[in-house]
Amino acid sequence: MTNTLTAQDLSDTFDAFNRHDIDSVMTHFADDCVFFTVAGDKKYGNKVEGAEAIAAAFSGVWAGMKDAHWDHHSHFVHGDRAVSEWTFSGTDANGMRVEAEGADLFTLRDGQITVKQALRKTRPMFKA
Repeated sequence: MTNTLTAQDLSDTFDAFNRHDIDSVMTHFADDCVFFTVAGDKKYGNKVEGAEAIAAAFSGVWAGMKDAHWDHHSHFVHGDRAVSEWTFSGTDANGMRVEAEGADLFTLRDGQITVKQALRKTRPMFKA
């Protein structure tokens, strides 16, 4: 099967991120997908494996930052690779806010995301 994931599919996924709609977000993630987070103990951040664990990780971001939002997102797909660029913002329960540009590097298989590598600029949080 060939890749059928489009830039519009990625845009729709990011719109679902902004609605905090986990079912719609996970539409294009393969069951065996891997997510490398923006931060963590390893040089690649943290590694989250499997659609169920990734859905829980995304939901955890929304629980910790009720206003989590990805603005100015743009996307392109080329063969089995894709890129999304965005500006993330969110405020934690202590009133500390982050705003930073970032990107996701995706590996695709059969129209599904198999790897999501998230990269984000490091900025200190500030009082909202």
